[in-house]
Amino acid sequence: MATPSIADGVVAVEATESQEYAPFKVEQRGIDLIPAAERKMTPAGLFWLWAGAVFNVEFFFYGFLISTFGLSFGQCLLAIVVGNLFYMLLGLASLQGPEVGTTAFVVSRAPFGRNGNRVVALFNWITQVGFEVEGVFLVVATVIFMFSRYASALPDAGKLAVVILAAAVQLVVPLFGHATLTKVLRYLSYVFIVLFAILAVLVFQDLHGVSFDGTASWADWSTALVVIISVGGLGWTENGNDYSRYLPANTPKSKTFLAATLGPGIPSVLLEILGALAATATTKTLDIQGLGIPQAFPDWFVLPFLLLAIVQLFAINTIDLYSSGVTLQALGLPVKRWGAVVIDTVIVAIVTALVLFHGDFYHDLTGFFLYIVVWLGPWFGILIVDYWLRRGRYDANSLSAPRGGLYWRKGGIHWPALIAQGLGMIASLLWINASFAVPSFVGPISSALQGSDLSWLLGIVVGGFVYWVLAGPRVRREATAPAS
Repeated sequence: MATPSIADGVVAVEATESQEYAPFKVEQRGIDLIPAAERKMTPAGLFWLWAGAVFNVEFFFYGFLISTFGLSFGQCLLAIVVGNLFYMLLGLASLQGPEVGTTAFVVSRAPFGRNGNRVVALFNWITQVGFEVEGVFLVVATVIFMFSRYASALPDAGKLAVVILAAAVQLVVPLFGHATLTKVLRYLSYVFIVLFAILAVLVFQDLHGVSFDGTASWADWSTALVVIISVGGLGWTENGNDYSRYLPANTPKSKTFLAATLGPGIPSVLLEILGALAATATTKTLDIQGLGIPQAFPDWFVLPFLLLAIVQLFAINTIDLYSSGVTLQALGLPVKRWGAVVIDTVIVAIVTALVLFHGDFYHDLTGFFLYIVVWLGPWFGILIVDYWLRRGRYDANSLSAPRGGLYWRKGGIHWPALIAQGLGMIASLLWINASFAVPSFVGPISSALQGSDLSWLLGIVVGGFVYWVLAGPRVRREATAPAS
């Protein structure tokens, strides 16, 4: 008997029907359970998908960004190395996809229940849209800078036209779907590696004032660490299973883990270190005039760099836009995956225009990085503790059931997970330092400990521990229950 699509109210795709998984054809799968015949991805493909996304000027910019916190290069280097070790979290959050063949926020129904999961799915959708706005804004800012440098300054109507055009271009690859995204990012990664080599040569030719003796405070350094973890290992966990779900179920877990950890981790470390080094050769200003970074490069390289940067920014945004689309389906929006992508693109265009004309992008962006870990840390802790308690075994039919099944509990809500999520978020806020974000907030633990910020860690620990205490026995019983 065929199993219907698991988007609420949508019975558009039969999960047992085989469909062609091929690039440059619009993917019909949304949050469906992917049949074995369509799971054609390999761990190498997963590695290059992530590498292609992260070999990106955005991560070069993050290395530059944390240098503006007053850190020496040595302090930046330490934050980058330590922060990117947490790509292991993405590796762990990619293990469930091959097991059940579905997305992160369908797997998340196991700990939260179908209706309880809507709460964290909404947080995730907002987070994905935030990252999409960042990428599109940087594209728009780059185009505006190019006009001001090589032609004439754009009027407001021209800037708005750039926003609309950028959103339209951004729509294309996510609209096609997983197979297209995988192929495009793999081949683009080869081009980006060449750009990285050129960047490295130029940066090392023009180093100034590289210091390993830092004067920045522990508070400044821990805030930089939060940014690196937020844009890296922890910040990608909610996307992990969206891409690993096309791996065959018998893929060794160690290979899935390494592909999802090293694929983004290696380029992230290299590019962020280059960004921190480039900051020694330029004034540390962050504005729309080239984002500060091109000042470090000779004139002949600025235009090619900016042109390829635009391509790279579009590339990384495909990851977020694809995931935000399937998250809308997990929320219960009765649309196909491609329809959800269109909706998200329109919203991103509107928000980008608002930020461009009325916002303070750099303060807004830093605040966004600091605050998203408040929900992400507890959610990740709960997801992984749940995975450990049930020994990686899920009932796929119960995950996809519109009502009833093993994970329905009372009214579709598993209260232990929501309680753990709430307490984890409160704990995270106790140790956050978002003093220069909007809204500004410093938690009492942070105030007592010299303004340090370990919100991400406390959220993971408290969320996971509370869930283990409240739900451990029941989840262990569920793991041994017969499949429905």
